[in-house]
Amino acid sequence: MKNNILLLTDSYKLSHYKQYPAGTSQIYSYFESRGGKFDYITFFGLQYLLKEYLAGQVVTQAKIDQATQLYAAHFGTDTLFNREGWQYILDKHQGRLPIRIKAVAEGSVIPTHNVLMTVENTDPECFWLSNFLETLLVQLWYPCTVATTSKAVKNLILDYLEQTGDPSLIDFKLHDFGFRGVSSVESASIGGAAHLVNFMGTDTVAALTFIQEYYQSNSMFGFSIPAAEHSTITSWTQDGELDAYRNMLQQYPEGLVAVVSDSYDVYHACEKLWGEALKDEILQRNGTLVVRPDSGIPKEVVLRVTEILGEKLGYTINSKGYKVLNPKIRVIQGDGVNYESIGEILENLAANGWSADNITFGMGGALLQKVHRDTQKFAFKCSCATVNGEDRLVFKDPITDHGKKSKKGRLKLILNDTHYQTVNQDEDGADLLQTVFENGEIIKEFTFDEVKNQANV
Repeated sequence: MKNNILLLTDSYKLSHYKQYPAGTSQIYSYFESRGGKFDYITFFGLQYLLKEYLAGQVVTQAKIDQATQLYAAHFGTDTLFNREGWQYILDKHQGRLPIRIKAVAEGSVIPTHNVLMTVENTDPECFWLSNFLETLLVQLWYPCTVATTSKAVKNLILDYLEQTGDPSLIDFKLHDFGFRGVSSVESASIGGAAHLVNFMGTDTVAALTFIQEYYQSNSMFGFSIPAAEHSTITSWTQDGELDAYRNMLQQYPEGLVAVVSDSYDVYHACEKLWGEALKDEILQRNGTLVVRPDSGIPKEVVLRVTEILGEKLGYTINSKGYKVLNPKIRVIQGDGVNYESIGEILENLAANGWSADNITFGMGGALLQKVHRDTQKFAFKCSCATVNGEDRLVFKDPITDHGKKSKKGRLKLILNDTHYQTVNQDEDGADLLQTVFENGEIIKEFTFDEVKNQANV
């Protein structure tokens, strides 16, 4: 049975409803990044989880019966599963979850150590439900981390464009190559969409339909170009390498076209084939050839390839004093690309007088797969429990790791001038957390246009 919400949790959550103090009527929890690789978070992906798993009638008799049978076998007893609690939700709430979720606007860029989302039950009989949903809701770490990584790369490249070239080129400077490197089609969809919060280049087609389905848009937010892979070049044999390249120029006589050029000797290809034998065809073509090296030490290979192409096809000096290749030729690096190597490549180009205008990056595994929950140290913690009608401040502060200290009380996020701050709800300041889900209904939706606009505020 697909998407049985009763089964989308960790096993130990099943026993927690018996563990809260007698008289508990509400559990209030929050979601935050406790730091990590980058000092801010681009918030994205909650709307997908709400639409796919939480909205509408998600509890049915068949799902309760399935869970009863599965958990009895899983635990070896039928005494742990809270069948009565789920039956109550079905009978009293028609299978809709009595939960309120508040969150920052999708696309918001918020400093770490701030509340991003809160979760609380709206029916006192369902106090156990708030943290039962933790397992599912914490999967927000993935789209948030991808969107944050993409944002950080955007800021890095933009710094070099402002120093050496044209900042208006930023939207297509990082291309998503990650589909084949992720664990599932779902990961490609979610992570690919998270990247498109910041950029417009992608080869992850699954991200495009994801945006259309979950973010109310039939517009196109991701774009690509015709490009070669090694099989389409090497099938011509090494002796036919020149013919393979010429075929690419002839098959795509206009616009951008990318050609992998390291099948044998990338320097020979740039100097003798692209730079001499095919030079006139490149210069006469109505478009831009993008040469792709795909092996070696990235910062060294990119610089040498750029210098060869500059020598053979020409370059100009821009107003900032940096060299820009003839507009008929550019370079894309798609091997060994991550946040650190991008910085190294751009720094090496700049140190040798070359503008960041000349290079685009394709990022795969490091964008969509080489991330985990602790990349940005995401956590979901209870901060308030109502017991016998009184709120209790709930927190932890391990003596062995004060970095895991959690927040207390009912929280809100405010903006003081340009400074975000998490404070208690009774303190001054307008709360930036909006109710997005309540009692089975999505209250606030965001289009992808709105998400992108928010990310660039």
